[in-house]
This record gives sequence, C-alpha cells and structure tokens, in this order.
Amino acid sequence: MTATQAFTARHRYARITARKARLVADQIRGRNANQALDHLQFSPQRAAAFYLKVLQSAISNASQDEKVNLNNLFVSDCRADDGPMLNNRLRWRPGPQGRAMPYAKKTSHLTVQVSEREVVEEEAPKPKAKKKKEAAPKAEAPVEEAPVEEEAPVEEAPAEEEAPQEDAPAEEAADDAAEEEAAEEEGAEEETADDEAADEDAADDDADNEKQES
Repeated sequence: MTATQAFTARHRYARITARKARLVADQIRGRNANQALDHLQFSPQRAAAFYLKVLQSAISNASQDEKVNLNNLFVSDCRADDGPMLNNRLRWRPGPQGRAMPYAKKTSHLTVQVSEREVVEEEAPKPKAKKKKEAAPKAEAPVEEAPVEEEAPVEEAPAEEEAPQEDAPAEEAADDAAEEEAAEEEGAEEETADDEAADEDAADDDADNEKQES
C-alpha cells in the first residue's frame, strides 16, 4: 500500500502547550481516520478535543475531491509545533516576601494530514502450462519362461543304528573269553611241539633199525 494525495488541516495558536498536545498526536498518527475519530472522541486528555476538530476538518477537505474514498483515509502526519506566548509577553503574579513570579501562557500550532491508501492489486498467479502427455510405452510381448524341471527327491539312507553300549559285566566276560583263547593257543602250541619231538624220535628209531638190518 502506498500514500497518494494528502489533505491537511491546521489549528494555529491553540491555547495548549505543544508538550501536552504531542501526547495525543502520537496516539493517532498512522491510524485509520475512522479509528482515530473514535479514539479522540473518548480520550480524557484535553488536547483530544483540539485534534478531533482538526481531524474532522482534514476529512472534510478530502471529501471535496470526488475521486477520494473516505473509508480508505488514514492519518499520515500529526504534529504539534510551538507557538508564541499569549500576547507575546510573560504574565506576573505576586510571590512571597514581595517577589514577582513570572509565568507564560503558551500556544501551539496543531497540524493533521490525511491521505488515501492505495490498494495494490496482487497479480493473479499465471496458470502453469500443461505438460504434454508422454506417449505410453508399447507393451512388450510376454516372454514364456521354460518350465522348471522338478528334481527327483533324493532318498536318504537310513541312519545306522548305533549298537547299544554293553554294560560293564559284558566287558568283563569278553576279557575272560580272550584269556581262555590265549591259554588254549598256548596249550595247542605245546602239543604240536610234543608231536614234533615224538616224530623225530620215531624217525631216529627207524634209522637205527635200518642200519642194524643192513
């Protein structure tokens, strides 16, 4: 928003000090004109009555232009400048011990300026260009998959059953049987040795007999 033509109204030589008037001027500066009128109408400060008349005069000046929309007016400037003392001189009042105490009746110049807000129309967003539809890819012929040959189930060899372990008495019996076999082998060897010795003796006897006969 930007300000356009300004319309001004002034109250010169107002019977109020500029210091007191500036307190009200700061409150309405930058406000909408209708809001500023409402604020001044209910403000308890004495300077509000002065500014209310000045603001109404500034709005009336703006209404002279038919192109101005009064509802868009706002207070673009509001100030209070120092004016001369009343009758351009100090006043005196009696003080203690025959003294004279001076005092000043000050004045001020009140200024209100209103302007119309120019509403800037936002540009409507440009419609986005429609994208061209991409050509759909041609559907390829489905590839026939070769049938998967089923593997013959592998027959698992039956697990050999582990021979149950014999108890300790069975082991002792096996040891006794081994000892008996060893004893029998020793006896057989002794018998074979005796037979061989007997055969040798018989051969010797036969030899002797042959010699005697000859």
